[in-house]
Amino acid sequence: MTARTPERDHDRTGFDPGTFRRAMGRFTTGITVITTEVDGQVHGMTANGFLSVSLDPPLVLVSLDRKTRMQPLLAESGRYGVSILADHQEIHSRHFAGRPVTALDPEFETVAGVPLLVGSLARIACRVVDVHEAGDHVLHIGEVEHLDYQDGDPLVFYTGGYRVLHTTITEDFFSY
Repeated sequence: MTARTPERDHDRTGFDPGTFRRAMGRFTTGITVITTEVDGQVHGMTANGFLSVSLDPPLVLVSLDRKTRMQPLLAESGRYGVSILADHQEIHSRHFAGRPVTALDPEFETVAGVPLLVGSLARIACRVVDVHEAGDHVLHIGEVEHLDYQDGDPLVFYTGGYRVLHTTITEDFFSY
């Protein structure tokens, strides 16, 4: 099933895409590197459109602009990896966001047929089980075939910039 998204009607919505982007930027997100392998070549891109969909079966979703180079690669491979970045991996985020760092040689480990970035907080290998068109993006739902994680602090994105977390709110905070 493919969801239909109406064409953007700025007169109807009363705001332009820039306003929408700035408002959505008020939602803090983690940062991931989405990876796949085609013909022995590892491909990666930075993305923050990622979420958990289901526990049973374990499903996740990545949202990619339909103009990205990753789009046809995911269609060809049918698999993708998600590496959730740690606070020390900003350079990886920039590298895979189209600003290559020549001195950086990212280290990958192939797990369940998917390249995953070494040193990430969590790493997830998925098999694409469903694809939905949604406006100018395509949603790739993946069934999780492997995951691992480690402790650490995440790299996050807020109002167009990288941030790190500095404070942990304990459960005591919510006991009022």
